[in-house]
Amino acid sequence: MWGSLWPLLLGFLMAGAAPGPSLRRPSRELDATPRMTIPFEELSGVRHFQAQAQNYSTLLLEEASARLLVGARGALFSLSARDIGDGAHKEIQWEASLETRRKCHQKGKNNQTECFNHVRFLQRLNATHLYACGTHAFQPLCAAIDAESFTMPSSFEEGKERCPYDPTRGFTGLVIDGGLYTATRYEFRSIPDIRRSRHPHSLRTEEAPVHWLNDAEFVFSVLVRESEASAVGDDDKVYFFFTERAAAEEGSSSFNPSRSSHRVARVARVCKGDLGGKKILQKKWTSFLKARLLCHIPQYETLRGVCSLDADLSARTHFYAAFTLTTQWKTLEASAICRYDLAEVQAVFSGPYMEYQDGTRRWGRYEGGVPEPRPGSDLPSLVLDFVKLHPLMARPVVPSRGRPLLLKRHVHYTHLAGIPVSTPAGPTYDLLFLATADGWIHKAVVLASGMHIIEETQVFRQPQSVENLVISLRQHSLYVGAPSGVIQLPLSTCWRYRSCYDCILARDPYCGWDPSNLSCVAATTIANRTSLIQDIERGNRGCEGSRDPGPPPPPLKTRSVLRGDDVLLPCDQPSNLARALWLLNGSKSLSDGQDGYRVGVDGLLVTDTQPEHSGSYSCFAEENGLRTLLASYSLTVRPATPAPAPQAPATNEARLAPDVRLLYVLAIAALGGLCLLLAFSLLYVACLRGGGRGRRRKYSLGRASRAGGSAVQLQTVSGQCPGEEDEGEDGEGAEGLEGSRLQIIKKNHRPRCPRLS
Repeated sequence: MWGSLWPLLLGFLMAGAAPGPSLRRPSRELDATPRMTIPFEELSGVRHFQAQAQNYSTLLLEEASARLLVGARGALFSLSARDIGDGAHKEIQWEASLETRRKCHQKGKNNQTECFNHVRFLQRLNATHLYACGTHAFQPLCAAIDAESFTMPSSFEEGKERCPYDPTRGFTGLVIDGGLYTATRYEFRSIPDIRRSRHPHSLRTEEAPVHWLNDAEFVFSVLVRESEASAVGDDDKVYFFFTERAAAEEGSSSFNPSRSSHRVARVARVCKGDLGGKKILQKKWTSFLKARLLCHIPQYETLRGVCSLDADLSARTHFYAAFTLTTQWKTLEASAICRYDLAEVQAVFSGPYMEYQDGTRRWGRYEGGVPEPRPGSDLPSLVLDFVKLHPLMARPVVPSRGRPLLLKRHVHYTHLAGIPVSTPAGPTYDLLFLATADGWIHKAVVLASGMHIIEETQVFRQPQSVENLVISLRQHSLYVGAPSGVIQLPLSTCWRYRSCYDCILARDPYCGWDPSNLSCVAATTIANRTSLIQDIERGNRGCEGSRDPGPPPPPLKTRSVLRGDDVLLPCDQPSNLARALWLLNGSKSLSDGQDGYRVGVDGLLVTDTQPEHSGSYSCFAEENGLRTLLASYSLTVRPATPAPAPQAPATNEARLAPDVRLLYVLAIAALGGLCLLLAFSLLYVACLRGGGRGRRRKYSLGRASRAGGSAVQLQTVSGQCPGEEDEGEDGEGAEGLEGSRLQIIKKNHRPRCPRLS
């Protein structure tokens, strides 16, 4: 259903968009498909770390010492960045006490998830110590940790001004020149705030008469060194990215700005050298400004993740941000990726401003003069009054190129990390790693035409949300933090590509085809990088003059099928972007639904085969203008076997099976033999009766014993006893044999009869 609604929905979204550059490309062209899919079972070169703790969400990489520091629930870990699973890690147990957990539970918090010490902040404090903060069962604590020994101090610092009390609240923080810059909701009843602590001049945002922040959820922060080589002596800036409840300046939108559920993405900045006001805005920022962050379509307003590239060089600094779709249809899931250049952000912060108008209780564009000097320096009261009432900029920050780089359906991006990669040919490409809510990593390269997703990797067997991403250039690794543990992945797996064309089709800036050893290698592992073959932008040129013979031709397979039957010719495509091309007898192209052919992702199905379906079939993978032979078949359609001619009904005897007839013959023969035996027996008895008349029916069965023992006789014993009526002397009356019985008796023995009374 959503497939049919998607074009209509996107049309509606674009129709209701805020004023800005038009979307030049159809949305379907921005929905990139990952070229390769790597399931969990096919992972290679992956290392794991998992201990008794849970929620490994805070990561700090220290390249110089090759250590990866991890903050989890109730513990901190120091891992080897070279191999996080080598078993030589250090651990600090940092649990909340039973009494603290009991109080947390009494406040109505969940003692299965919330009433623990979730480490939310972990940064380098100075040359000798790290600084960590945890929620500590809704009573936040912080500690300075000895970095060398990786041990806790004997005492802790109050964390209510530095760390969120709630483990689920959005939070971001930095240590800059010893000062702590954090943004979150610090206490149960407090409003979200950007604060500076552990500094001679502690500052925070203003609350009255205008709230500078409105139920904000913070995502990311970064220091940009703008003062270096600045012609006007500009100060270094700290940028904060977040989502907050919308103000009324969105009145021109098709959406109702008064709805409390309407949220917008923002970017705010403060000056590192801000000292606060003397009478007005005491201990408050005097340099705070914020602007709306558009990803062109207003519904993509929920900011999920941000990463910065080249932050040390302000002239080239840019940001990538991941948004998720915000609609009333909760089953529709989609994400967008937009890029923002620092120069555009700086231009927006230069003016004009918005002003809250008491009469209409709305924000409107400020048309008056702006006092000098500008916010951020030692300011007079007139300027401070202006700063206090004008924190919001009139213009939004729009993405570079005026459109999203990617609109991805059915995906919920949670975090992203990026790094610039220089190629042997000279150009530098931004390589992004996008984490999803179900435990996949999308590796993508930013091209002039948009984003190309090189591969998608399932990094966890069971679906779980990725909580953090960190890139190490020295270790050529990506570290993934999640609820169940930490994963270390290589930044590239060039060995997966077996031919020159397969290597360049991947368009991975880390991978190139080495013509000297006919293999796809990581550009960082070879000295003569200029000899590598790459085509990142187009992904199909460069292999024409190479000595790579390509993959060997597939063996010819034969198939034979009866006429009228169906047959499947398998052909698996190596790439999600490849199109299956089938040729019959080397020339006829087959299309889905044509003459009984069904072309699917698993092969070619030939239905109701006929003689004309016989022939040679070739399956090709056609991708980006290149064609590769994958399978060859020789199909023969045989005539169906004719049915037997009808015959006259057979008699019962003819229809009997041979084995049944044999059984009948044997039964009849046995009965015949039994009858013959009975006849001879009766004849024999009759002869004996005729020759022994007058001997009272005594028949000798054998001779008497030599010892004079009694002989055994076979007598016909009458059924009558003496005194009963005898119809004849010889017993040949009407009774005959029917009234007699045979029994064996001793010689001279008479049958005993009952005594008559």
